[in-house]
Amino acid sequence: MKIATFNINGVKARIATLLDWLDRSEADAVLLQEIKSVDEAFPRAEIEDRGWNVETHGQKGFNGVAILSRSPLEDVTRGLPGDDGDEQARWIEGTLVGETHAVRLCGLYLPNGNPVEFDAGGRPERTGKYGYKLDWMDRLHARAAALMVAEAPAVLAGDYNVIPQAEDAAKPAQWETDALFLPDTRMAFRRILNLGFTEAFRARHRGPGHYTFWDYQAGAWDKNNGIRIDHALLTPEAADLLRDVGIDREERGREKPSDHVPLWIDLAA
Repeated sequence: MKIATFNINGVKARIATLLDWLDRSEADAVLLQEIKSVDEAFPRAEIEDRGWNVETHGQKGFNGVAILSRSPLEDVTRGLPGDDGDEQARWIEGTLVGETHAVRLCGLYLPNGNPVEFDAGGRPERTGKYGYKLDWMDRLHARAAALMVAEAPAVLAGDYNVIPQAEDAAKPAQWETDALFLPDTRMAFRRILNLGFTEAFRARHRGPGHYTFWDYQAGAWDKNNGIRIDHALLTPEAADLLRDVGIDREERGREKPSDHVPLWIDLAA
């Protein structure tokens, strides 16, 4: 079972890019982020015509997540539990039944968190967009803990907007005051991992130079000034099934690309 995550950065603007990659991906399920579309305007027909099932959780002009799957999903839910007043479309989950295992797929688009407000001592304040980011990560921790209790294969994948370590940025000094790399952000990410999750990419690949995002500005792609912020976390039951993981880096150099590239995992499911 090949599962990919891809921040498409506007599905309608990049539908040709997405369809071209889907035709080549050999994926069984794709978790999309930043679709920037309400559900009824999502280009469903173009994707369904290629044999995909489509589940969306959209929002006008911003955010939005979706799951594309070769087989129909079961028990689809939308919205991260813990805040009934949260109107931002950042979470979708459903179960995909494979040949040997059923896998719970959780697609997420974690808040960016910028700009960050700092107190007089230079400490980031838990207010505004950064406060929302950390609160969202607390809710994610609670949902992740519940998935661990279920003792079943589950994958939490998407754009985490978290640079876990300095080696995950080409120029880490540029990110020291950014919400993606602040110590509180990385600590919140580590708390989720410490529940017992495996970070799929780092389970197979070590060292610097592995990125999933290159900004459109300042020639970041040409200079390979990237960061690794798209991740797949696996419950122990899913980690036991892990066969391979990779980043489709070359997609960033194609025509009209997203600023992210797909990350994929292959499970023996």
